[in-house]
Order: sequence, then structure tokens, then C-alpha cells
Amino acid sequence: MTKILVTGGAGYIGSHACKLLKSKGYTPVVYDNLCTGWQDAVKFGPFEQGDLRDGARLAEVFGKYEPAAVMHFAALSQVGESMHNPGIYWDNNVGGSQSLMQAAVDAGCQNFVFSSTCATYGDQDNVVLDENCAQYPINAYGASKRAVEDMLAHYEAAFGLKHVIFRYFNVAGADPEGDVGEFHQPETHLVPLMLDAIAGKRDALTIFGTDYDTPDGTCIRDYVHVMDLVGAHVLGLKWLEEGKESRVFNLGTGTGFSVREVVNHSAAVTNKEVPINEGPRRPGDCTKLVSGSTRAETELGWTPEMSTLERMVSDAWRWHQTGHYDK
Repeated sequence: MTKILVTGGAGYIGSHACKLLKSKGYTPVVYDNLCTGWQDAVKFGPFEQGDLRDGARLAEVFGKYEPAAVMHFAALSQVGESMHNPGIYWDNNVGGSQSLMQAAVDAGCQNFVFSSTCATYGDQDNVVLDENCAQYPINAYGASKRAVEDMLAHYEAAFGLKHVIFRYFNVAGADPEGDVGEFHQPETHLVPLMLDAIAGKRDALTIFGTDYDTPDGTCIRDYVHVMDLVGAHVLGLKWLEEGKESRVFNLGTGTGFSVREVVNHSAAVTNKEVPINEGPRRPGDCTKLVSGSTRAETELGWTPEMSTLERMVSDAWRWHQTGHYDK
């Protein structure tokens, strides 16, 4: 079977991608340093532990498996941390990605699918965010992802490295069959934090900022089910396999929900109240991030069928109740 090198394949999104790749007839080869990932999430193909900045280790893995493509998920991704400690984001996200690109080119692996972010757009209120919008990242996380996007363009010009870039909006939900799910240490994402509060694993969910220029004062985000998201990655892989040009795609539904709306909906889905604390805004958080693009739908044939709040919260709640990687 065709092998795909999946960096960060022991993490939340990467593990779901590996499951889908396996079901589609590929062999996902996970490359992860387990800094934020979990070896118990590696269930669908071989595992190779290593750091992206270790060029010799990457060369060894490329030589051993001869992957046909790379799916690059591995990255540090906490906005707040990136504001306080930007250096590790430039070192890990940018330096690691450059090392990976070079290893791929050296090995003759010329197809590259990259996990980017809508944070590259920055805080552009009242702007319909599509792939042609200017990019003004306001935190080191978004800036590091934009730098990798620029690097990919240079590696294509110099070495012919074809790529598909996916700019994510907010990802939520879990594998409906419960094989993998969302679990971070520390946890920073809204839905699992909220479910922890519902389950009594933390005292309350803190809402950071209630004075934004939105109808209820809380941030608005566009949420995508993780299985819809990784489905787009498989379509992006096929896009490259068919020899098509390098392309950028937003992955969002075009519908935004505020933090309070997510909380209220989740209380209804779980039939449990969400204990709330209100806190100040966090540095680097944008007011509203919602996709205005239909490119993934019209060009890739992607449809986010599972990306309703009810489905995302229900699948995440089921996973939350059945087990974590630390059990």
C-alpha cells in the first residue's frame, strides 16, 4: 500500500487523519516526538519517534519507508504561549518544517500536505475571509504558520515540491467510533475544557473576554468536525496525486458561533449545566474568525457533513466519557 508520512500523527488531528488514511487503503507512517502527542493514539500504521529538527533521523525514516507524500500536522499551537514565548514557535514550527521539507526533497518525495491555520489572517473584523485575503497574523503561532506557507512556495520554485495548504478554522469533535479523540496536556480548546467542567474534572470553564464587539460579547469562531477536516486532507492528497497545481484551501463552514452559543448548545446536548467563570481577554485572540470561502467545496468536492454543533459536541462527549490516553 502507498505510504504517507504523517508528522504529528500521535496528536489530535493527525491520529484521526491516520485512521481515515488506513480506511482509504494507505499506510500512514507516524513521525512524532510525543511532545504533545500520545503513543496510544498510534493504531493504524508504524510509529517512528523523532524530532522534526533532526535531519539525520528524518533521512533515516524517509529511506526506510519511501513515502509518496507528507501530511504535516506537527506543530506547537497554543496562541497564548506563542505570545509569551515566541522563540519556541519559530524554532519548532518554522525550523522543524524547513528540516522536513529539505528531507522530503532530498528523498524525492514531492507531494506535501500542510496543516496551516486561519490565524494567518489576523483580526480582520467584518471581512469575509477567503484564500485571497491579506495575511496579518497577530501572534507568533499564526506568524510561524504563515512563514511555513511562504517557505513552501520557495521550495516549489527551487525544487518542485508540490503542496496543498489547509487553513483551518476551529476543529472540534472526535472519531464517532471512539478509536481516537481530543486530549491535550494542558488542555486549551473550548469544547474539551467545557466537557471537563461539565464532568467535574475542573471547577469551571473560563470565558476569556466578554466585551468583544459581538452580539453577546464573546469571541466568534467557525467550527469544523475533525472527521470532516481530515477528509479534506485525503482529498488534498488525491489532488496532488493527480498532478494538479499547488493550492491553498480554507476549511470552515461559513457559520460562526460565539463562545456563549457553544456553551448553551453543549448544555442542551449533554443535559448538564456548564459552570462558568468570566476572565479578561487573552493576548492574541481575534474577535471573529469565520470562513467565507467555497473553494474547498467547488474544487475539492469537500462537504463538511458532520460539522454541526450538535454532532461535534455529541461525538466529543462520547469520547470524553469512554476513555483518554492517560487512563
